[in-house]
Amino acid sequence: MDFEDTPEEAEFRAQVRDWLDKNAPRYPLGTRPTMEQSKAWQAVKAEAGYAAITWPKEYGGMGGKSMQNVIYGQEESKFNLPGALFIIGIGMALPTIMVHGRPDQKERYIRKGLYGEEIWCQLFSEPGAGSDLGGIRTRSEKDGDEWVVNGQKIWTSGAHYSDLGILVTRSDPTVAKHKGLTFFIVDMKTPGITVKRIKQISGESHFNEVFFENVRIPDENRLGAVGDGWKVALTVLMNERSAVGSIGVSVGTEELIDLARETELIDGPAINNMAVRERIADWHVQSQGLKYTRFRSLTALSRGETPGPENSISKAVSAPRRQDLAGFAAELMDMGGIIRDPDLVPFAAGFQDNWLSSPGMRIAGGTDEVMRNIISERVLKLPGEIRVDKDLPFNELPTGAG
Repeated sequence: MDFEDTPEEAEFRAQVRDWLDKNAPRYPLGTRPTMEQSKAWQAVKAEAGYAAITWPKEYGGMGGKSMQNVIYGQEESKFNLPGALFIIGIGMALPTIMVHGRPDQKERYIRKGLYGEEIWCQLFSEPGAGSDLGGIRTRSEKDGDEWVVNGQKIWTSGAHYSDLGILVTRSDPTVAKHKGLTFFIVDMKTPGITVKRIKQISGESHFNEVFFENVRIPDENRLGAVGDGWKVALTVLMNERSAVGSIGVSVGTEELIDLARETELIDGPAINNMAVRERIADWHVQSQGLKYTRFRSLTALSRGETPGPENSISKAVSAPRRQDLAGFAAELMDMGGIIRDPDLVPFAAGFQDNWLSSPGMRIAGGTDEVMRNIISERVLKLPGEIRVDKDLPFNELPTGAG
């Protein structure tokens, strides 16, 4: 395992630092850049080649290495810069179009998405099919040169402000559930699409319900062959794990130690309490394990190799850890733990925000259970789960209690 930059990587890091110092806008910590500011920064990054470092130059990328992308992310994280609006487009939708799209689709969508002119959402999960994507029921039926779509999606991040979406539908219910799917690009302003925001416990409304009522999608918006939607969706999901895994947190073990030093308990500073110290020690050990597991991935990338199961292991540990650590920090604040005003509580309410948002991170990009299955089957080589529905036609699968 190598912890140091190679000379080439060190040179690239210096180049990135210099460019960010000269070009990155300075937004105060705790503030959220507007959509207009986000789009403006995205265009600046794209013009310089930093918006998609590993993409081929023909698509507006730098044609660089995965390790260069990691280095840029590390350096950009030192600034309070926008970027979340484009995670689905840059991280999932557009790379999938590169693989499965026709030349005209690549020409139409990739550059606009890269420069932040269009925002994307992902229309996969349904009320009865979350982690089991193969169980979706949203129907698509061919009608001349168009497809008529009816159904519902849920937990769609950013659907209320997105211009475009990637959509998986069931086009043939008479074949096995993973074989009858067809994939589309959909204009979110198409008549028949209704978006309803979901109020979250955090007070935010990032997620949405999306309803399709006789929505007509041109066949030219189909991505991949008819019935080949599962193959296209897998490409999205592989990119999703990487995109979700790149989302960092603003507070962690170091901030918790600072909080414990400043918090007075009945017997003195919390940092001197053995029960508090034990919990902090556990999370510190986990953070170091995550750190070095991440180094294993970075070392593989630096050598031009493909990382192994490290991302699944990291996610299986980091998502529950984030929730537990943030909850403990809120408890240390006593009644202050329920306050979310960034001007009134330590670390701009970062622990409170993490605690409220962390359950979603245990679902996004693969649930805890999915991650454990991947580790058990692909790392530990344990027998796979029995799937009695594997070869049955979808319309013959039992549903409901009866």
